[in-house]
Amino acid sequence: MLRKFGLPGGAISAAVICIFTFVAMLVPSSADDRAMVLPVDPAPLVAETSAGEHSFSIEIADDPQERSAGLMFRETMDDDHGMLFVFEQTQPVGFWMKNTPLPLDLIFIGQDGRVKEIHRGEPFSEAPIASQEEIRFVLELKQGTAQRVGVKEGDLVRHPTITRVMGAG
Repeated sequence: MLRKFGLPGGAISAAVICIFTFVAMLVPSSADDRAMVLPVDPAPLVAETSAGEHSFSIEIADDPQERSAGLMFRETMDDDHGMLFVFEQTQPVGFWMKNTPLPLDLIFIGQDGRVKEIHRGEPFSEAPIASQEEIRFVLELKQGTAQRVGVKEGDLVRHPTITRVMGAG
């Protein structure tokens, strides 16, 4: 029956194998291939702690799609790198660690730039990590970073994005 169309059976089998191979190459080979990577903001984020100031390079997630994806699927991240989530208004917020292989510190920040709460996020956990207060920003860093650099509740976090929101608030 295949010869009726002028194609020998072997040619069709080879074509099918080529198509499946091509499709397989399009599928990400690792979680990092599925990770959203935003541009690093040119301005560092600075945490003012009792031990001094500490700077971080950050990506900024400031729209619903970026906030939803966050650091999901990210398998590696530099020690002094993070993601700043910016919300349109001050509100209670909730996060989870679904599809997130990196253990994270979640630093909940008020509109005034002050750290309100610090939470630990465990890899792949679907347990909610909810703020007890109204929050305007969340900074995600590698787990243990907040303790390592001395970030505590009440500390000030500075970045032009936070300053702009403070001025508009």
